[in-house]
Amino acid sequence: MNFTLRQLRVFRTVAEQGGFSRAGDELGLTQPAVSRAVRELEETLAVRLLDRTTREVVLTDAGRRLLTKLARALDALDEVLDAARKEGGQAMGTVHVASSPTLSASLMPAIIAASRQRYPQLSLHLQDQVQRLNVEAVKSGAVDFGLVVEPEPSDELEQEVILQDDFWLVCRSDHPLAAQAAATWRQLDGETLVLLDGSSGSRPLIDQLLQRHEVNCPVAQQLGHSNSVFRMVAAGIGVSVSPGLAMPFPAGCDLLARPLLPRESRRIVLIRRRNRTLSPAAESLWRLVLEMRAELQRLAREASGDSAG
Repeated sequence: MNFTLRQLRVFRTVAEQGGFSRAGDELGLTQPAVSRAVRELEETLAVRLLDRTTREVVLTDAGRRLLTKLARALDALDEVLDAARKEGGQAMGTVHVASSPTLSASLMPAIIAASRQRYPQLSLHLQDQVQRLNVEAVKSGAVDFGLVVEPEPSDELEQEVILQDDFWLVCRSDHPLAAQAAATWRQLDGETLVLLDGSSGSRPLIDQLLQRHEVNCPVAQQLGHSNSVFRMVAAGIGVSVSPGLAMPFPAGCDLLARPLLPRESRRIVLIRRRNRTLSPAAESLWRLVLEMRAELQRLAREASGDSAG
């Protein structure tokens, strides 16, 4: 059947107002337009809904039966549409965000706190896991968007850079390089390293940087969490190259961070599926994180600065 929502609303208004002119006034339509809408609906349904006289408009039995059910259906539809309009006008609902453990610990607390303050009706669910799984979750639609280390270029993803996070040398306070204000990448040549494993978004970048600066280092241990890396370094297993956001160090670790020169950094980005519209709530949260760029960059500087000693 090829009837329209407009025709149904016009019919209901005519029946409730008891005339075409009054219905037109209610709807902001001319009387001919009201009459035409009702006539087209009757032709589509192949049934007469209204008996018209010079004095009044009266529902037929078919019209009365239709009006009873139609009124409930239109009221329910209006509730749904009103809820959709409200959702579009304010952030409400649930948003799923993927983030790696390091970023979940360093940046997400500030993001969640800001979200609660600005959008109290928004529920943010954090999916805390390794980089590879985060990227897959965004691509599959399992989460709305992700906060990750910049992944490999992909036609499936849209990216927005949030901040630059420098790489630092991490060593014990009694290590020879700890006496310097900064170290060069070349000074790492021959040092035994303790690094994050390949599940980290940073590890491929660290490997590329070591190769670019022609640094050859044996890797003694590869671990899944920065805290484990730091404790290995504190135990004298080796030194490490670490992103600033992985700091500060665990309590009781006699470690120092030193800048690595020339400065090298990783980019922390928001990722979402390309050509896919986020829900109003997810779009609001995405824009909030973009607004927080300066604050999040400050947090990154403070994390590494506190560990520089």
